[in-house]
Amino acid sequence: NPSTYEDLSVFENLEISHPAQRGILDCLFSRRTAEVAERIETVAAEIYLTEHLRTKAGLLSHGQKQWLEIGMLLMQEPQLLLLDEPVAGMTDEETMKSADLFLSLKGRVSLVVVEHDMDFVAKIANKVTVLHEGSVLAEGSMDTVQKDERVIEVYLGR
Repeated sequence: NPSTYEDLSVFENLEISHPAQRGILDCLFSRRTAEVAERIETVAAEIYLTEHLRTKAGLLSHGQKQWLEIGMLLMQEPQLLLLDEPVAGMTDEETMKSADLFLSLKGRVSLVVVEHDMDFVAKIANKVTVLHEGSVLAEGSMDTVQKDERVIEVYLGR
């Protein structure tokens, strides 16, 4: 489940995720700067939620909530995102938009994604690692791991 503040708007969720808003006094006495507002607008556009900035997070679709959660992370300008099944429960359209979002982050943010939707993985992954019982079974391009005999045996059976 996405970790958003359901009773706050998309704008407010993004705003409280800005790193300048960390301490108690910062939160109590802070004023929204033009820089923070601009950063919120930029991230909202990246996560496809520009038109929903005033919408309460609780009213968003599941996919939109996932994007908002990712946007809350992007507000902090991370170098690495660890994502566990980020497209689970999304529609096909939302999944493809998510793939486009992740591809747009290339060069800015490194992604480690745990995912079972292989069409999604094929679209975003440079390197795929297949695990089995806690150990690396195969690693390489999507094409390489799909043709690996061990992967075929373990996941498809014979």
